[in-house]
Amino acid sequence: MKPLLSLSCLVASIALTALAAPPPADITILEDDFSGLRPGLFSSDIVGAHAEYHYLEATAPQGNWVVSCFRSNGSQRAWRVVRAGDRAQLYQTYTSTKAEAAYTHPMVIAGDPLWQDYTVTVRLTPEARQPQSGVLFRYQNDRCYYFFGVAAGSAVLKSVNHATKVRGATETILARQDFNWAPGQELVAAITLDGPHITATLNGQVRLEARDATFTAGKIGLMADGPTRYSQVRVTMPPAGAAAFHQARDRREADVARLQAANPKPVLWKKISTDGFGTGRQLRFGDLDGDGAIDILVVQVKRHGPKDRNSEVGCLTALTLDGRRLWQVGEEDLWNDLLTNDVAVQVCDLDQDGRAEVIYVKGQELIIADGATGKTLRKIPTPANRAKAPHNQTPRILGDAIAIANFRGRPSPQDILLKDRYENFWVFSDQLELLWQGTGNTGHYPHAFDLDHDGKDELYLGYSLYSHDGSRRWTLDDKLTDHADGVAMVDLDQDPATPPVLINAASDEGMLFLDTKGNILRHHYIGHVQNPAIANFRDDLPGLETFTMNFWGNQGIIHLFDARGDIVFSFEPCQHGSMMLPVNWTGRSEEFFLLSANVEEGGMFDGWGRRVVRFPADGHPQLATAVLNVTGDARDEIFVWDASEIWIYTQDDSPKAGRLYQPKRNPLWAESNYSAAISLPGWSGEPEKAGVK
Repeated sequence: MKPLLSLSCLVASIALTALAAPPPADITILEDDFSGLRPGLFSSDIVGAHAEYHYLEATAPQGNWVVSCFRSNGSQRAWRVVRAGDRAQLYQTYTSTKAEAAYTHPMVIAGDPLWQDYTVTVRLTPEARQPQSGVLFRYQNDRCYYFFGVAAGSAVLKSVNHATKVRGATETILARQDFNWAPGQELVAAITLDGPHITATLNGQVRLEARDATFTAGKIGLMADGPTRYSQVRVTMPPAGAAAFHQARDRREADVARLQAANPKPVLWKKISTDGFGTGRQLRFGDLDGDGAIDILVVQVKRHGPKDRNSEVGCLTALTLDGRRLWQVGEEDLWNDLLTNDVAVQVCDLDQDGRAEVIYVKGQELIIADGATGKTLRKIPTPANRAKAPHNQTPRILGDAIAIANFRGRPSPQDILLKDRYENFWVFSDQLELLWQGTGNTGHYPHAFDLDHDGKDELYLGYSLYSHDGSRRWTLDDKLTDHADGVAMVDLDQDPATPPVLINAASDEGMLFLDTKGNILRHHYIGHVQNPAIANFRDDLPGLETFTMNFWGNQGIIHLFDARGDIVFSFEPCQHGSMMLPVNWTGRSEEFFLLSANVEEGGMFDGWGRRVVRFPADGHPQLATAVLNVTGDARDEIFVWDASEIWIYTQDDSPKAGRLYQPKRNPLWAESNYSAAISLPGWSGEPEKAGVK
């Protein structure tokens, strides 16, 4: 019989057993060998400019991954799913130019922005030594992240923070080591994150360490500037880190669910068939027949090539909100339902008789037509083409866009601005008499506004300000490159004693705020900026706020600016563009913005970047959207459509009684795929204040 262990021995034995026990195993958060992806093109070649203001399924995540960067070149088609023996691979096939690689890179991303401390392990096979290939971690957006990988004969660990086309790369090399590797050799990269401590290893031959707290959490990604095959990705977390992540995610989802439950739900109000004559984001609105109700003008284009750069109106179809056809001009063409630019057409009651006219370009003629019948009232040949190819290739201009303004000081706007792409513009009277013309870097779409309160509009076009008589007050054409995507003149601080601010979403020049004399107050180099939306999105911030969306080279990044033009925050909820339309959905003073009608990625977001309204999963169209108050109460309805149908949503509690927020918006005759969306405060039952004209 063995003797019993003494109490002290027993305690010591238990302690030794505890010391010998292995630590808890890390928990796998993501594991992917790409076998669940269908072989073929991963980043569709139709994405490009269509995704600036349309929702395309090609931009949606596939499996765990979504394409984060592309430009209008082969980088749209960079990623492919291929088979190598019995293994699936995600294959990046594009070679970036030196200029591109300074600020944008082919990349796909996965994961959650709440991921903090984790280990990511990736198997990759670069096929060339010179371009960089590797792994992204603690990814914020496709301009801000950490990178570990190979470039030429080195292994590199670095941070990238706000690289832009205009200013180039903003990189910090955290660690580097010579590494002898050969193209076609499989590499295993592993990065472990523990607070600011970063450890990165490569094939057991390289170990790089750094301490950096620039980014404390974020997604992962795969990034390569040259052909590279990726075959396996694994992300693990220590148990405590995984538990903290799940708790944070649950809190986030509970918060969003609470906000969504507190807001009205979208319910279908109308459904209209447009089969055969439908369009992409080219609807126009106005009272065409004079009955006091809004009607719809459906615009199909005719292309003269190349691409969409030379297009004009091909077919116009006028509908009531009940779907009754008023008239049609031109021939329906199912192949011309989408486009990647503006088209010269507006709806405006030029003669103030209660019925809108339709102003458009077709057959190289500028036409004013009766809104009720479509009958031509007057027309002239468009100006002779004098701009550079490839944007303008016909003898007379096709018209890149039309804007309506009041340069002559009439009781209502009656002047017609017609522009080409992107150099010249002409101003005509309502009788189609040429009043004046100008030349410059016109950008996409202007804003006309009476700055000096003399009853006549000034014109903000591109990077120039013009007086009502066409004289140019100032220009920044010699200081700024690229072209202006969306411009506005707005009283941001809502103080009548201070002058308006000029806003310019200036493509690769970033975001600018200027005074009325052309002095730059703020210039944010934040990538290719488009589609500014100005409204009261947050009551806790004075004045009005501005949301913008990035596109080419870094699409999907959203910034919020305060009334001074300073950045409040940014986030990246999707990997496509958006019109960023303000929505008065609740009737309260804070507006939302509409991202898209997609059930999973779209919806309405508040001024903190939270998805506060989702669309129902009812099979609705999701290609394009518009926001308009057409029924019930002072709140907005949402138009969603594709080439086949238009669906109109209202609130499930509409109509709502009582005093409601009722902002003053852009006029219906200022519709464009590039116009700034302006929404000035107002309430139902109150007289309108001076603002948007």
